[in-house]
Amino acid sequence: MLPQQTPLPIQIGRGPALKSVAKRDPEAPGGAPIVYNTLINAPDAPRGNAARRVVGLIAGAAPPVAVLEGAENIGIRLTHVYGLTEVYGPASVCAEHPGWEELPPAERARMKRRQGVPYPLQESVTVINPQTMQEVPRDGETIGEAMFRGNIVMKGYLKNEKATTEAFEGGWFRTGDLGVLDQHGYVIIKDRSKDIIISGGENISSVEVEDILYKHPAVLFAAVVAKPDSKWGEVPCALVELKDGAKATEAEIIAFCRTHMSGFKAPKVVVFEPVPKTSTGKIQKFLLRNQVDSAKAISA
Repeated sequence: MLPQQTPLPIQIGRGPALKSVAKRDPEAPGGAPIVYNTLINAPDAPRGNAARRVVGLIAGAAPPVAVLEGAENIGIRLTHVYGLTEVYGPASVCAEHPGWEELPPAERARMKRRQGVPYPLQESVTVINPQTMQEVPRDGETIGEAMFRGNIVMKGYLKNEKATTEAFEGGWFRTGDLGVLDQHGYVIIKDRSKDIIISGGENISSVEVEDILYKHPAVLFAAVVAKPDSKWGEVPCALVELKDGAKATEAEIIAFCRTHMSGFKAPKVVVFEPVPKTSTGKIQKFLLRNQVDSAKAISA
């Protein structure tokens, strides 16, 4: 039996909530987090009441809370959407609840970072244990794989039966993204399966570390990958691009992270250099993994 997804509270988004997004701006522009962070840190970006209010979509990577909050500060109201080419682009949305507007900006940004409301024609999106094919507990901690099923999921990969079979094993489309379910059934994306860092037997989400790095006032862009380590097998390595005129040392960045998260999750190495990006603003982590020899990480 395939697991059946319990509807989210008050059936958010399957109709009215999604329509309300469209009414605000049916042609809302979209961009990756790094695109919006560039706008946020532009020297002439409007602030506070001077900002002309616009709406936009954010996708392409799990958005840092600091980016969602910063966008509001320059007048951009973001809607977080999630999907892949295999599910016809964005196929899930963080539909907002009444009352979120009254929350403090940081709390509202944390709520908007979640996912899990399927688009029309998409039957379901949830987080499933890929071995048992059962939905993970709604505890915000148990990691599984984000999976889709519905009428806008692809039929398969052209002339690649093996890849198609692997992608649909168990009756769901497996995204390769790891996540958790919170108590309300929202999906919180933690990382790509290939980006999880296993240090001394502990799983470390590169997205979680990046989320903290983006809160540092000197950091413009950040990416975290695994770096080989003779003791721990692999450790988090942060590649950081600083804002114009900003200064920070490796020790300062590491200390900042340690004050906001468990010490074992904090980067052990910080490299200051431009972070490679695609033309659409997605960070090219495969280049960074090659740069620090992630593939050569010593197995525990």
